[in-house]
Amino acid sequence: MLDKRNELNAWDRDHFFHPSTHMGMHARGETPTRVIGGGEGVYITDTNGKKSLDAFAGLYCVNVGYGREKIADAIAEQAKNLAYYHAYVGHGTEASITLSKMIIDRAPEGMSRVYFGLSGSDANETNIKLIWYYNNILGRPEKKKIISRWRGYHGSGVISGSLTGLELFHKAFDLPRAPILHTEAPYFFRRPDRSMDEEQFAQYCADKLEKMILAEGPETVAAFIGEPILGTGGIVPPPKTYWQKIQAVLDKYDVLLVADEVVSGFGRLGTMFGSDHYGMKPDLITIAKGLTSAYAPLSGSIVSDKMWRVLVQGSDQLGVIGHGWTYSAHPICAAAGIANLELIDELGIVENAGSTGAYFRSELAKAVGDHKHVGEVRGDGLMAAVEFVEDKDDRKFFDPGKKIGPQVASALLERGVIGRAMPQGDILGFAPPLCLTRDEADIIVKVAADAIGSVFSNL
Repeated sequence: MLDKRNELNAWDRDHFFHPSTHMGMHARGETPTRVIGGGEGVYITDTNGKKSLDAFAGLYCVNVGYGREKIADAIAEQAKNLAYYHAYVGHGTEASITLSKMIIDRAPEGMSRVYFGLSGSDANETNIKLIWYYNNILGRPEKKKIISRWRGYHGSGVISGSLTGLELFHKAFDLPRAPILHTEAPYFFRRPDRSMDEEQFAQYCADKLEKMILAEGPETVAAFIGEPILGTGGIVPPPKTYWQKIQAVLDKYDVLLVADEVVSGFGRLGTMFGSDHYGMKPDLITIAKGLTSAYAPLSGSIVSDKMWRVLVQGSDQLGVIGHGWTYSAHPICAAAGIANLELIDELGIVENAGSTGAYFRSELAKAVGDHKHVGEVRGDGLMAAVEFVEDKDDRKFFDPGKKIGPQVASALLERGVIGRAMPQGDILGFAPPLCLTRDEADIIVKVAADAIGSVFSNL
C-alpha cells in the first residue's frame, strides 16, 4: 500500500494539472499531495487514513453528504440501461425529462424551462448567450452589456470568468472582456463609510448601479448577475433591503436579473432557492453543485416564462437555436439529480440547513466573535465566515503577505476539519454538507476556536 501511495503521489506531480493550484510548487513537491479515498456523511478519508470533517462540502457541493447509496445506485442503474444519448433535436430520456419537471416544481414562481449543462461556468455562458439572443429577437441589438459585481464568482470561462469579480481569476488571462462591467459589492463590513447602516449601504449600492446604467445608457444594458449571497468573494450576505432596492433599479431600466444559485440552490440557505430567501425576482437562475450534490457533473439554466416566450419567437423567426453541449442533460447525471432531490425531501435537508445553520453560526460567533483579531462572524443558512483583522477598532486589515487566512485554514486541517481560506482577504469560510448535525457543528466550532487561538498566539 505504501508503494502504491508513493506511486500515486509521483504520478500526481508528473501528470495531473490541478485547477486553482500553484503549479510550480506542487510539481516540485513544495505543497502536499492529498489523495482522497472515501467519504461518509460529513467526513472524508484520504489514502493515508486521515479522516477529516469536511466543513466546506467539497466546494459547497455535497449537500446530502457523502456515501449516499441511493444516488450511487441510481447512477449505476442508468449506466446499465442507457449510459448516454444526446438531447439535440427534441431527444430526451426519462431521467432528463423527469428532472426538468422536478426542478421547475421547486423553482421560484414564474420559471418555465431548464437547459442542462455540466458546470456553473458553462451555465453562465449559456445565460449570457440567451440574454443576447433575447435582445436580438426583440430588435435591441445594442442592449448587450452585463453588469456583475466586484467579488462575485460566476465561473472560470471567458465570459463567466469575466463576470467573476476576483483578481485571481483575471490575472494574466486578459479578463474581464467586454461587454462585462462590475459594480459595488454588497459587502457591509467593508463599506466605504462606516457611519452607514445596512439600509443606507443597500441604497448606496443601488445608487451606484443606477449611475452605471445611466452612464452606459440604459438602452445598452441587458442584465445584472448576482449570487443571492456572495460565496467565494467572502461568504457575504446582502445588507437589509439590498435585493429589493436592486430589483427596483433593474425594473426601472428594463434590465434582466440572473440569480447565480450554483451555491445557494437546493437548500443551503434554509430555503430551496436563495431567490425565495431574499425575495429576488430572477429572469434566469444558474444551478449546479447541489443539483446532484456533486455525485455527477450537472448544471442548469432555469429560464423564466417571460424569456421563454421570446426564445420561442426567435425559433419561429430563425429556426433551430444554435446552441448546445454534447453532454447536455446527460442521462447518468440526470438520474443522480433525481435521486438527490428525492433525498433532499426525504431527509428534510432544507429545514436542517436552516435550523442547524442558525445554531452553527450562533455558536461560532460566541466562540470566536470577541477575539481581538476577529473583525466579523457572518453568514446565512449553512454558510459562515470569520474575517480576521489586525486592528478591530480601526478595521485595519493584515498585510496579505502574512497569509493569515491560509494559516488558520492549515491549522484547522491539522486538527481534522476542512475550512476554506477565501481569496482577497483573511477570511475563513465554512459551508458544510446540509446533513450536518449539531454535534458535528460543535466539533467545527471547537476546532476553529483552537486553530485561531494557535495561529494568533504564534504571530
